[in-house]
Amino acid sequence: MTTLKMRTWVFASLLTLGAVSAHAELVVIVNPKNAAASLTTEQVAALYLGTTTTFPDGGGVALADQPESAGARNDFYQKATGRSAAQVKATWARITFTGKGTPPKELKSDADVKAFVAGDPKAIGYIDSSAVDGSVKVALKL
Repeated sequence: MTTLKMRTWVFASLLTLGAVSAHAELVVIVNPKNAAASLTTEQVAALYLGTTTTFPDGGGVALADQPESAGARNDFYQKATGRSAAQVKATWARITFTGKGTPPKELKSDADVKAFVAGDPKAIGYIDSSAVDGSVKVALKL
């Protein structure tokens, strides 16, 4: 193998490894005071698609979202709802226009989502699993 081919192969291999590690595990988090010990994908989808506005125990919900530019946002919506972030945004536009709900609060980062959830017993959000600590409770792994 020539030196150029070898370098190309090594570079391509490194890119592939980087792409694999970029797909970290997302988790749905709630406040530790929240009664929900765990949630199903269907329950999370219903919350983030606006078809329900309460947790399974009837408690109110404050939804947190990642920024539109974050790769985690589209990954979350694909895994949790089977829809793209753009499709979910369109759903929320309809819900907001009809006055039937308020879209999730868009925050800047995992740290901001975690702080929001830690500070509000009604809050729910999603972050990279590596960012989880004792200030929040994991309700679902995606």
